[in-house]
Amino acid sequence: MIRLETLRAPKVEVQVLTGGEGPDLLFLHGAGGLVAEDPFLDALAARFRVHAPLLPGYGDSAECHEIRTMLDFTLHTHDVMNALGLVRPVVVGHSMGGMIAAEMAAVAPNDIDRLALLCPAGLWLDAYPMPDIFAMVPHELPAVLFHDVEAGAAMMTAGADFSDLDFLQRFLVQNARQLGMAGKILFPIPDRGLAERLYRIKARTLLIWGASDRLTPLPYAEAFRDGIAGSELVVIPEAGHMVPLEQTARVVEAIGRLA
Repeated sequence: MIRLETLRAPKVEVQVLTGGEGPDLLFLHGAGGLVAEDPFLDALAARFRVHAPLLPGYGDSAECHEIRTMLDFTLHTHDVMNALGLVRPVVVGHSMGGMIAAEMAAVAPNDIDRLALLCPAGLWLDAYPMPDIFAMVPHELPAVLFHDVEAGAAMMTAGADFSDLDFLQRFLVQNARQLGMAGKILFPIPDRGLAERLYRIKARTLLIWGASDRLTPLPYAEAFRDGIAGSELVVIPEAGHMVPLEQTARVVEAIGRLA
């Protein structure tokens, strides 16, 4: 059972989704956010004690205008990890969360010894420019994020009634808060110098990628692998950028090797 808890970090109060039993695992979400009913969290919680903090501006986490730069995001997440009392947990990050997780492992390489990066953002390859998700309308996103576009669209809109004006207003406000925070490190491109710091990562690192990822295609996986000494790349078929949702069991099985 995943439950929502409130945590007072040094700079801001945040919400944390917590549940499961086993080795501690810190999960960092992507730009789309996270909810307690996420099937990927449930699957992780069957093998780990999961701690999934929501970034400021996401869910009921308070906004924090002091978090502006990549270093701010990195130190804030370190603060949250410490406030949770976690010592060298397995650190897992998806997309934007993978970018933050990689920065954490580079900035404080002795604090993180097991790292799983799921289609992380953070690099930029001129030959393979990433699509600008901030310029897209919602119905365009499934084709970029999912291998199975039709199923992905159904996942993204499940339970949403956009004809309900109250719901639509809440959705638009929340979406603006989330993208406003994410845009600080992802817009206009997600290059904040991570490529120059990857060599500092000492953690045993798994790179987990959807074979059909159209947002961060496979050349980005190879660039991360080349930049992190000893890292292992696991490419999962029939999955796109949202590999944790499209191939949940395979992703959790791979992460389980770090337990």
